Amino acid sequence: MAVLPEASPVKIPVARGLRALGEPLLDVSGLSKRFPTGKQALDSVCLQVHPGDLAVVLGANGSGKSTLLRCCVRLIDPTAGSVRVSGHDLAHLDGAALREARMAVAMIFQQANLVRRCSALANVVMGTLGRHSDMGSKLGLLPREEYEHAMACLGRVGLPHVAEQRADTLSGGQAQRVAIARGLSQRPRVLLADEPVASLDPEAAQDVMALLRLLAEEERLGIVCVLHQPALALRFGHRILGLRDGRVVFDRSAEDVTGDHIAQLYRADVEAA
Repeated sequence: MAVLPEASPVKIPVARGLRALGEPLLDVSGLSKRFPTGKQALDSVCLQVHPGDLAVVLGANGSGKSTLLRCCVRLIDPTAGSVRVSGHDLAHLDGAALREARMAVAMIFQQANLVRRCSALANVVMGTLGRHSDMGSKLGLLPREEYEHAMACLGRVGLPHVAEQRADTLSGGQAQRVAIARGLSQRPRVLLADEPVASLDPEAAQDVMALLRLLAEEERLGIVCVLHQPALALRFGHRILGLRDGRVVFDRSAEDVTGDHIAQLYRADVEAA
């Protein structure tokens, strides 16, 4: 397969059924999670993410940041509340209906979780498997257009030249970009990123955050990104959501967030030190 030139960004087809501009792509309402231990990890969290919106979630360890993302995509079940994506409430779906609805939400983790012995392109095309349930797809036989789409996703993250390269030869920043391309291959409306730059050096971290902002703005995705670095959040986020003890303490545009807002999220850690 021909490799796309790196200098030519590729527009990725979005899923059908695009909702009207101004309506949220992700609408989280009253989301709560209490674990069997009795810990209240989330307490009535509300969040709306619109097309083109990169919302960054900040908070101290144990504030509920990762739990929020995992509840949104139903990796764990919320205790109460709703998570609506493209008209479907993921919090109240099961089985095939949940699997289908999940295709509209791609998840990126701290570790890229690539199949090391496979090529970058093979890893990206794995994101398309949710659209296929026949025996051929289970054997790795996918339609040619899925490989073309996967190649376009690699082009969109600036890595068409690594398509045939084994995943275990990629740098940390390249691996995370391939993971983002894999998420894009789902044709999602919403992208959830859980500390996607925590394992990267500062330059690679800035590159990945710049890419996420670009994807939000140009592909009109709704992106929620959990970070531990306030400076990166303020530089690249459109909005900052502050979590403390499982509750939203502020939800503001990045330019309106002050040092005092950031300090209140981490004050308990400082006092306990």
